[in-house]
Amino acid sequence: MISAYIARMTKHRHYRVENFTGEICIGYLISRAQSLNRIQLEALFEGGDINFTQWRVLMCLRDGLANTSADISRELSHDKGSMTRIIDQLENRKLLNRQRDAEDRRIVFLTLTAAGRAAVNRLIPKLVDFYNGLLGDFSPDEVRLLTQLLTKLRSALQMRETLSQREGARAT
Repeated sequence: MISAYIARMTKHRHYRVENFTGEICIGYLISRAQSLNRIQLEALFEGGDINFTQWRVLMCLRDGLANTSADISRELSHDKGSMTRIIDQLENRKLLNRQRDAEDRRIVFLTLTAAGRAAVNRLIPKLVDFYNGLLGDFSPDEVRLLTQLLTKLRSALQMRETLSQREGARAT
């Protein structure tokens, strides 16, 4: 079972039942930071021609993180139905194209248009300013360490998800 496997892999016990609180839980801290981050970024994009969610979709395509609606939904933890509407809006505005896979017509690949790439790149300075302001009291080493630790945490969570999916596949 996956939990037994992960328990064997655990090198350190960072939490204890007797003193565990939400304020020290990384899950709570990450969730709260993400929530505050999203609220502020949505406000930053307010009144523009592209909202924050649309921009995130375009960034996924630009950075090669995903190239189908389902993959973007997973990458951004976004509802598939509303993702389809967002992609429809972006396609209608000629910011991305849909193209059916020649071998499997059920698969629809998404690509940025030149206008989509220009829109993403035009808005990046806004994000750079936002994060530089947010991290102004952090040293360059602290930002580098924070990025490394979050990347390591993401990798651990992805490994756990992969193991869980394998366990689920074996159980069926």
